[in-house]
Amino acid sequence: MASDTVAFQGIEAVPVDVQVLMTPGKPVFNIVGLPDKAVAESRERVRAALSAIGLALPFKRITVNLAPADLPKEGSHYDLPIALGLLAAMGVIPASEMANYVALGELSLDAAVTPVAGVLNAALAASEQNRGLICPVGNGPEAAFAGGIEILATPSLIALVNHMKGASVLTPPEAKIVEAARTAPDLRDVKGQESAKRALEIAAAGGHNLLMIGPPGAGKSMMAQRLPGLLPPLDAREALEISMIQSLAGALDGGTISRTRPFRNPHHSASMAALVGGGLKVKPGEVSLAHLGVLFLDELPEFQRGVLDSLRQPIETGEAVVARANAHVRYPARFQLVAAMNPCRCGYLSDPALGCGRAPKCAGDYQSRISGPLFDRIDMHVELTALPVEHLLSDVPPTETSASVAIAATPSSGSPSPAANPASAFWTISAPGSEYSAASPSPLSRPHPLSRVGGAWTADVGITWKSAAIVNYYYGSPGIYEAGSALNPFFKLGYTLPLAGKWRFSAFAEYERLGNAIANSPIVEERFVATAFVGAIYTF
Repeated sequence: MASDTVAFQGIEAVPVDVQVLMTPGKPVFNIVGLPDKAVAESRERVRAALSAIGLALPFKRITVNLAPADLPKEGSHYDLPIALGLLAAMGVIPASEMANYVALGELSLDAAVTPVAGVLNAALAASEQNRGLICPVGNGPEAAFAGGIEILATPSLIALVNHMKGASVLTPPEAKIVEAARTAPDLRDVKGQESAKRALEIAAAGGHNLLMIGPPGAGKSMMAQRLPGLLPPLDAREALEISMIQSLAGALDGGTISRTRPFRNPHHSASMAALVGGGLKVKPGEVSLAHLGVLFLDELPEFQRGVLDSLRQPIETGEAVVARANAHVRYPARFQLVAAMNPCRCGYLSDPALGCGRAPKCAGDYQSRISGPLFDRIDMHVELTALPVEHLLSDVPPTETSASVAIAATPSSGSPSPAANPASAFWTISAPGSEYSAASPSPLSRPHPLSRVGGAWTADVGITWKSAAIVNYYYGSPGIYEAGSALNPFFKLGYTLPLAGKWRFSAFAEYERLGNAIANSPIVEERFVATAFVGAIYTF
């Protein structure tokens, strides 16, 4: 006799056949098929659950095989399918019915069926096979999102047996969506920091990674917590994709699904497995739990350098790959990185009254904990200054709310969605005579850390994607509107050196070919731009 369940590889549910054989011989209960400790212990849970409903295992040699045998089996969700296979072999429930269902659930000693992780993924896999699902009643709401399949959400093993025998009927579960919190952090709570608010709005509109640098108390964490309120709500496909990851992590509260974008804020002591994923039993990490949402890393230099460098590939590819000797697992990880840090270890680099005596060397040592390639993947760098106490205590009316900024920051229909492209977009703002690209990328303007000590050569070669609205200014002449997209090769070579305070020396030469993908446009089809600059720059 057999029942069916699933094993999880990443967010994919792989079919597993639970085969039960009872033969005469010495009474023994064996589970084979590469089970882990939790699966091997299910023997005692199943035995106790059967005893709780008035049944006992026959005095025979019982072998349970989890096929395919070379696939590792992890977790306690094999309890219920093993018990159902035994009941079918004992003739308690009709064996023919079990072929129509995929089952998973953990059994307690009193035969109650308790919630497990990954039910939503299993429900979607069962839907692809045109089969029903048997799951714990606590996981019923999330399973209902699979739609179009029969779901038996049972509170106990005896209730499921009575349903199978026609003595009672289990109530079908209903899908539930969590309502958005009415007390979510709002941008109107932030006083001052208008330039940082503008940067936050730009980051929300373009899906840019953002680094905020400032002294303690400047409002960096407060600003980051308000970014999810500026982002558009998840559509149905995105909500389902995120919920699959949360279901595997056991993070779906009551089996309900939310359309609010996730906001993850791990502590700086987090390990590489906690951040990227992995562990003894491979689980999704913070980068995957922040999929299509925001990953906020406060006190960025305090993270271990190896942990931070492990973010470089997920930021670039949009997925976290966990490789083990017996497993190769992929989790989606298209997130928006927001980080905050002090300019130096004491935090008061620009304040002579509070700063330490090691400035500016302490700033260089502190920021050198973050590798250049990771800095390079953060599109926007913003400096914040601490506000005077008088300004914080004043009754200054709020300038903008999160709701009003969210409407303004919603990308236009012609703009590429950050979720569709794991590589972040970039904003470019330059003087008249060049161009302003409203929601399009250009790494030519990618800023380097404003307070990094020591000069550095920079070189960038690549291809940018320009899209959405572009307004071109020709030395004061009327602008010409272009709505299109194109691929643009670019090259830039530069040198930057901090001077005093917020002054820095910068010299660079850049070359870019600007293409136009719109037919019959008044703009020329292709333009080649070469720029050279040498001078001092003051950062406000």
